[in-house]
Amino acid sequence: MQLTVNTSKPYEIIIERGCLDELGGRCAALFSAGAKTAVISDSNVFPIYGERAMASLREAGFTPSSFVFPAGEGSKQLSTVGDMLGFLAQQGLTRSDFLVALGGGVTGDMAGFAAACYLRGVSFVQVPTSLLAQVDSSVGGKTAVDLPQGKNLAGAFHQPALVLIDPDTLGTLPPLFFSDGMGEVIKYGCIRSRALFDTLRDAADLTPQMESILFSCVDCKREIVEHDEFDTGERMVLNFGHTLGHALEKAHSYTGLTHGAAVGIGMVLMAHLGEHMGLTEAGTTEQIASLLEKYGLPVSDSTPLDQIVEATALDKKGLGGDLRIVLLRTIGDSFVHRLPRAEFARLCREAFADWEGR
Repeated sequence: MQLTVNTSKPYEIIIERGCLDELGGRCAALFSAGAKTAVISDSNVFPIYGERAMASLREAGFTPSSFVFPAGEGSKQLSTVGDMLGFLAQQGLTRSDFLVALGGGVTGDMAGFAAACYLRGVSFVQVPTSLLAQVDSSVGGKTAVDLPQGKNLAGAFHQPALVLIDPDTLGTLPPLFFSDGMGEVIKYGCIRSRALFDTLRDAADLTPQMESILFSCVDCKREIVEHDEFDTGERMVLNFGHTLGHALEKAHSYTGLTHGAAVGIGMVLMAHLGEHMGLTEAGTTEQIASLLEKYGLPVSDSTPLDQIVEATALDKKGLGGDLRIVLLRTIGDSFVHRLPRAEFARLCREAFADWEGR
């Protein structure tokens, strides 16, 4: 399966079993023979797939090096990117060379940000190995690191030169991280595709349908990104569940609650808020919660509501004193709703009066 993303810098997305071994050949069609490349990966992924990626690049005539950082969201900070940039300079990479992001969402976000910063911009290739990265973060050109004040607050838009999605890499994904990715898969059903939502609800085993599910999610994101590359309007619907989800991640100090789990709880909360406001079809919250539970994701959390609402202060969808939130009319139909931050806080307290850290 193949898609073209027609943004300011068009690129191909390949979804194919075994395509990790085609990395070198695919890059040879894009970059000069003999170019240097740095494979950016983490301490979990590189021992499994690093040598395969490096070997494929060598066979295609490239000169690869590797930068491996400790796995986890805790590494997603400016100091790690600083070390990465120093490594690229030490290796002598130029603007005709390129980076390869081999791993999950944290790896792609940081490698992409380093690529955007190094020499004011070098090319990079996304090779996502987690479900979350394959369906979401590897596509669209958003790159970022966290700050103490919140998630993804320092970053840049920098489109990849190529995205290689090998579904076979999901075979080594721990169950926790597969569930984590399912949070984002379910999100696509919520915001854009009732058919996908129903498939996820009805399927006893996703394995035979995984490639088509990946394609559905990526195609949905492709369409939205092409219409709004720089996240000023329609693209915001991709953040359904993320306003409160990111706040929950911050409340947990980015440990103990995965991104997909936090987004799942955020989707339940926002659906409930929409129902409370009379903007979302009754029963939507229960449908989402049931599907999340089917895939092993939580639908509530022990964090006090006031702490969650307070943590939305630096949400990237803010506009002056207002906040733009993503709501659903019904499953598969989403929209952006603007309201004052104080009004958002008041409505949350009304809608979740019985929250008390359920």
